[in-house]
Amino acid sequence: MHTFGYRANALLTFAITALAFICAIASFSDKFSNQNPSAEIQILNINRFKKQSHGNDEVSLTLDISADLQSLFTWNTKQVFVFVAAEYETPKNSLNQVSLWDAIIPAKEDAKFRIQVSNKYRFIDQGQNLRGKEFNLTLHWHVMPKTGKMFADKIVMPGYSLPDAYR
Repeated sequence: MHTFGYRANALLTFAITALAFICAIASFSDKFSNQNPSAEIQILNINRFKKQSHGNDEVSLTLDISADLQSLFTWNTKQVFVFVAAEYETPKNSLNQVSLWDAIIPAKEDAKFRIQVSNKYRFIDQGQNLRGKEFNLTLHWHVMPKTGKMFADKIVMPGYSLPDAYR
């Protein structure tokens, strides 16, 4: 006859195995969701474009960000972290990324938005490489599920440029 300890161990092992199997199926089910987010970013104003006292370029922008990320939400989505980055090349680095704005979207109802905001984080280049520079604005997102693997993607919007002279 089995003791209470053996029976509790068998029951607990079965419960944990069943829970792991259900979590795996839940995570796998996200692969079949149709995700088609959209976004548009416009630069409304270049508030400040100057050379700092120690030689670095600094830019302050007013952005109009509109996005529809509702398709990223499924029953398994806990929240979505979204951020806008400026991406450009310099002679020293093939890819420079500067985060300008970010937010956490906790629910599907909040995932369709339009905001006008100045960059939340400073847009600074270590050097004097921003005058006349063409750059991309990229909307990145990270979907954080309740169970399973986190995934990320982005929308790249090319064709932005900074003025040739400081303001």
